Amino acid sequence: MAAPTNVQSISVECLFEPDGRIQVRRVGLDGHWQSVGQGRQWVDQDGRHILVMLANNQTGELLLRAGALTWEFRRRRPAFPEIRA
Repeated sequence: MAAPTNVQSISVECLFEPDGRIQVRRVGLDGHWQSVGQGRQWVDQDGRHILVMLANNQTGELLLRAGALTWEFRRRRPAFPEIRA
C-alpha cells in the first residue's frame, strides 16, 4: 500500500451507520464538491480511516480524527507506477 503524501482539511457529507461505519456521499476539496467511490475502512488510535477514489481516479484516504472530530484528506500515490506504451 502506498504511503500518504500531503494532508489537507476538507468537508465531508456522510452517513453514520448504527454499527459505527461511515458511508461517505461526497467531499468538498478546494471549495468544489465531488462524489467519491468508497473502499475499506478501519479504526486505529488516530481515528477512522476510509479509502476513497475521486472522480478523476485519484485515490485518497479520509481520516476522521477521534479526539477532535475533524476530517483530513490524504492524497495517495499509486502503489505501482503508471505504465505507458
